[in-house]
Amino acid sequence: MSRRTGRRVLAEAGGVRPRRGRDLKGRCLTFAQREEIAVLRAQGHSLRRIGVVIDRSASTVSKELRRNSVGAH
Repeated sequence: MSRRTGRRVLAEAGGVRPRRGRDLKGRCLTFAQREEIAVLRAQGHSLRRIGVVIDRSASTVSKELRRNSVGAH
C-alpha cells in the first residue's frame, strides 16, 4: 500500500496499526466455554482433557482458570 493510504488506515484505527492475519473472531472464550471449564475442572478433569472438550489449548484453559480463581489478583 502507498504511504498515503498507510497513514489514512493508521489514522482511522486511532493511531494503532490494525491487526491482520488470522480472523480474530472466536479468539475469546464464550460464556458457555467458561462454564464448561469450571464444571469439568470441578469434576477433576485435566487441563488437556478440558482443552479437547472445548476445542482450545490446555494453555488457554490454564490461563482462564488462573485468571478467575479465588485469590487471583
